[in-house]
Amino acid sequence: MHVSNIIQISTPLAPKAIGPYSQAVMCGGFLFISGIIPINPQTGELLKDTIESETALVLDNLKAIVEAAGMTLGHVLKTTVYLRDLGLFGRFNEVYGRYFSDRPPARETMQVSGLPKDASIEISAICGK
Repeated sequence: MHVSNIIQISTPLAPKAIGPYSQAVMCGGFLFISGIIPINPQTGELLKDTIESETALVLDNLKAIVEAAGMTLGHVLKTTVYLRDLGLFGRFNEVYGRYFSDRPPARETMQVSGLPKDASIEISAICGK
């Protein structure tokens, strides 16, 4: 692939990148979405609430990026989920399942000691047409 084949994807309906990276890039029919933490795209503020509301915000933001690339959540092939507390996995998984009920993507979920802005959750994704 040539660099000229890479398309940067960005939408104001998801949080701006908080570092030197893109919300997502598309190349060869695949969309690579950077890790998303629960930031409200309108205010730029990190949501610190329940794992359910934080998960829903992250997945709403992910959906906005996917749609900005002309895809749907049905195009998500794989997600990577980082949780600060795996004890919240069941509650996280219940919300996640509502977004990916028909054909869930491949996924790994891991507990980490820290995330940007001291978030409780971060999700990245790979989509394909």
